[in-house]
Amino acid sequence: MAAGGWTHAALASAVGVDPKSVERWVNFGGVPRKVTAIKAAQALQKNTHELWPALRQPRSARAVSPELAALYEQRADLPVSVFIDLLSSARERIQFLVYAALFLHEAYPRLNSLLKEKAEAGCRVQICSGDADSPNVRLRGEEEKFGHGIESRCRLALLHYKPLLDVPGVEIRTHGTTLYNSIFRADDQMLVNAHVWGVNAYGAPVWHLRRAESGTMFNGYAESFDAVWSTAREVQQ
Repeated sequence: MAAGGWTHAALASAVGVDPKSVERWVNFGGVPRKVTAIKAAQALQKNTHELWPALRQPRSARAVSPELAALYEQRADLPVSVFIDLLSSARERIQFLVYAALFLHEAYPRLNSLLKEKAEAGCRVQICSGDADSPNVRLRGEEEKFGHGIESRCRLALLHYKPLLDVPGVEIRTHGTTLYNSIFRADDQMLVNAHVWGVNAYGAPVWHLRRAESGTMFNGYAESFDAVWSTAREVQQ
């Protein structure tokens, strides 16, 4: 403030607060609300967190979004039972948007049986896996230092799912889009595996979302699935 010629009153006027508030910030280490802090930092041409490091403190997951049920630092932290319990709870729909996600079949050999049971009970099952011949899949393998491994995993994943092609209610398609997130949805819940450049999916974060009237995250990912599904190619016997 001194370097810029700011008085308490001038900064208060620029930010829209009482001059006594600015005095508390300067003389007593007070911390303004985040919106006010951003305005003050912009006026002073400084970084908000440089002025008030305390604003770096993370909020709880519930404070971030009412839809965020849990956040895992990496997929490897989740036992496969979390995915299976989610799928087992489905009554209306199950959706996968992945490239391969072989870890599910490898860790839970009954996955096909579970999906078949859900479909026979009236649940719509939509599986959208990666097209092994897609340039985006190949690029992903290079970025994750997998070489041609990810293409082979996509083909193997499809072999796992093909026995389900004759099950009414199960639909399988392949896509060649850039996979920003892997999505595993069961009705109004989903597990979203974020993807980080150069990091294999098992080392990237996962958030568990529940649809909430006051939130938009769940619907955003649901719409993303629908958009990719609409352009994906149906797998034939």
